Amino acid sequence: MAEKVVIIGSGPAGWTAATYAARANLQPLVFEGSATWDQNRINGTTPLGQLNLTTEVENFPAWPFVDNEALHQFAKSSLPEDRFNNLAPFYTGKRAHHGKRAAFGPELMEFMRQQAANFGTRIITDDIVKVDLKKRPFTLTSRDNGSVQAQSVIIATGARANYLGLPSEDKFKNKGVSACAVCDGALPMFRNKPLIVVGGGDSAVEEASYLTKFASQVYMVVRRNELRASKIMQRRALGNPKITMKWNRALDEVLGGEVVTGARIKSTADSATETLEVSGVFLAIGHTPNTDFLEGQLALDPKGYILWTTPQRTYTSIEGVFSAGDVSDSYYRQAVTAAGTGCQAALDAERWLAEKGVH
Repeated sequence: MAEKVVIIGSGPAGWTAATYAARANLQPLVFEGSATWDQNRINGTTPLGQLNLTTEVENFPAWPFVDNEALHQFAKSSLPEDRFNNLAPFYTGKRAHHGKRAAFGPELMEFMRQQAANFGTRIITDDIVKVDLKKRPFTLTSRDNGSVQAQSVIIATGARANYLGLPSEDKFKNKGVSACAVCDGALPMFRNKPLIVVGGGDSAVEEASYLTKFASQVYMVVRRNELRASKIMQRRALGNPKITMKWNRALDEVLGGEVVTGARIKSTADSATETLEVSGVFLAIGHTPNTDFLEGQLALDPKGYILWTTPQRTYTSIEGVFSAGDVSDSYYRQAVTAAGTGCQAALDAERWLAEKGVH
């Protein structure tokens, strides 16, 4: 028998969709992805989404600063032992935080996952690697658990930030290397410190401009001798006294011990190098939506994001298939906006199924 709704993905959009679908008695099935598949590790697409790769999450509503011990007790009382063990190092041992803080990304995602599970969401820790959306019920094929059929599908596979692939870049992720200024820029480790933004497009200028609210100085590392950003964005960057351009430069290595303390940049024109003392390196070289498994069966925009075909709805180009979160959002890319569209997708799916007589 076909599932009423299958949700692919396990970030804020996926778990919000699952919670709403489960409360609507749709018995949702979530494919959350595999933590052990090496391709997920390489791509940064492991279960629980991009938020699981961040530190403190200060911009998700209803999670104010609270004492670490209070979060310890909350996690211990709300999560089964095997899931709590994923978070235990935050509360005891060398990595334990002392004093008040916001919830860490992994905590917030575990809480979202558990909330969906509490309402009866079924979860398979595997990746959907192939889909057949040409006929209903749809057929979804996983890597290790065979195929399932679904009356409706919600795709919430997100988008991964593009990185340069430097070993030092990977070493310092969440220790001073970030791909989201809005997510991390206000953290204490970056306040009143010099920072680097790598990139020359509109997103890079937006990131750099945002960071000037907190940083003492922002260096923009640009491969060419001009910005690719739109003219208005170029004026914004070039006219900001806190932004210093490093033209014809590329990031060569991130430097530091426990956290980032500097970066070496190299010339793209000759062999010259320069070391900058900075506390953070922000990559702004784009995102890649996780849509490869669709193999062109849904309409995508030129950047590969799933297109919504109806204003204010999460409808895709195939009836009965909905999308939520960053896989359809190349603009906001925030946890709270992803969660909101997860709610929309679940409601859209519920109403569409009801129209088809599926309850």
